[in-house]
Amino acid sequence: MIKNKIRAIFHPEQFQGWTRKRSYFEGWYFKVVNETETKAFAIIPGIAMDDQGKSHAFIQVLNGKKQTAQYHKFNRELFVPSHDTFNIAIHDNHFSRNAIQLNLPELRGNLQFSDTVPWPNPWYSPGIMGPYTFLPFMECYHGIVSMDHSIKGQLEVDGEILNFDNGRGYIEKDWGQSFPSAYVWLQTNHFSQPGFSVKVSVAKIPYMGYSFVGFIAGIWLGDRLIQFTTYNQSQLRKSVIDTEKVELVMENKNHRLEIFVRREAATALASPILGLMDGRIEESMNALAEVKLTDSKTGKTIFNDIGRNAGLEVAGKIEEIIII
Repeated sequence: MIKNKIRAIFHPEQFQGWTRKRSYFEGWYFKVVNETETKAFAIIPGIAMDDQGKSHAFIQVLNGKKQTAQYHKFNRELFVPSHDTFNIAIHDNHFSRNAIQLNLPELRGNLQFSDTVPWPNPWYSPGIMGPYTFLPFMECYHGIVSMDHSIKGQLEVDGEILNFDNGRGYIEKDWGQSFPSAYVWLQTNHFSQPGFSVKVSVAKIPYMGYSFVGFIAGIWLGDRLIQFTTYNQSQLRKSVIDTEKVELVMENKNHRLEIFVRREAATALASPILGLMDGRIEESMNALAEVKLTDSKTGKTIFNDIGRNAGLEVAGKIEEIIII
């Protein structure tokens, strides 16, 4: 188990909880949108353990267009992670970087993913958490499996066959004890042209008796990733969140990222509190995100577009992460 845990640290997409027995959760987030953008789902497999060690596996399904959600619970023994790759089985459902196979009462089928875009993963800064990966006792860790990829396959949803050929997908994950007490999360990879993707998180981060507002963001431009993170000396210049909108401005030494999102109706999902999936958050998959990236030195606009089918979560005591 210790060997598996050490290996997994340098591969955030893999299962991280080898030695955990209580107060722990781990979940992966698969977003799939069909070519015509009339169907959008978030499929979230994972495992949850409470503070007494009682545990279960789960697969949560969010239907983004119908704004409904289902939570499927499984015995812990049916959760089977691979020791050396990202490959998760829950009963007869299977999840990896390149495919998912689903056999749920309302959702069945197979999807294959190609041209996946992982977050850079050097040994000294694994994944999107960077050096924070090595800090113990953090409340929540985060990983990006693929910023953007194409989809092939079909799903049967409540008896209806849906074709996902040429659709777009995104995969990320979280693990730890609980989601932050306040956070905003945004992701979209549906712009005027395919091959672009944006992911942004801002959260209140507690650590060892202290707390700070942390952020991690990336914009994939088809051939390069521009990063804005707490640990690479980027700055969060603005974080304005209310019942109607989200405005975020970040800067690194070369670029300025501006995001404006008008909030839409959201759907309730289960979320972790001390490992147990007893919390509730709300997610929309229908938001529109205005995204602008500029060169800080020249003022030249590098990217300026509106992302569709944006996933948006706003949760907790938002006043804790407001920066004006």
